[in-house]
Amino acid sequence: MGSPQPGMESEKEINDDEVKNVIDVMAANGKYWHDWDKLKGMLSFHLKQVLSDYPEAKMTTEQQQSCLGESFPELVKRLDDALNSFAEGPPFTLQRLCEILLDARNIYSKLSKLALALEKNLLVTSTLTISSDPNASSNMQNATAPDREETNGAPILSNSVSNGVEPIASAGDSDEVMTEVEEAEVEDVMTIDMDTIEAIVRSSEADTTPPSDS
Repeated sequence: MGSPQPGMESEKEINDDEVKNVIDVMAANGKYWHDWDKLKGMLSFHLKQVLSDYPEAKMTTEQQQSCLGESFPELVKRLDDALNSFAEGPPFTLQRLCEILLDARNIYSKLSKLALALEKNLLVTSTLTISSDPNASSNMQNATAPDREETNGAPILSNSVSNGVEPIASAGDSDEVMTEVEEAEVEDVMTIDMDTIEAIVRSSEADTTPPSDS
């Protein structure tokens, strides 16, 4: 049997239910109040669990290289290194990161898409400051409600930020449709205007005829 992987012993001490509860609260309010090193260990632990839950994790190295562009261990290390590169605090994308980790299989059917989304949320430079209120989870629920309503009101913007390139294409399609509608409306108006002008001209000609006889 091979030697245990580095960090596995300390990760075994992490309670999986505790990790999920913490991540769930952060996904709901976008705040954190734990020591960042401890929280980073929790996120790293859950990140590796989520990644290993995908079928690609059990493929041969050749198959992984074909569908991922790298081996599964390389992918895990790259994302984990990106997470651990934050020394002072979590990335400002922490809330979205937690949302993805909690529901990864339902959001992304392929590991390659999940990896791209995680990488995008980890390749940022701004960080969050620690919350001074350990009970912020209950206090922040009402404060986050307007944000959720705004998100529902602007799904294209939300998706473009959250899920990458595909929704941006949808936004472009929407713009093209709106442009076509606007152009169609302009053409209709111009047609109506021309018809109206011709009618006015005929009417004026008819009006001027009788006085000339008298």
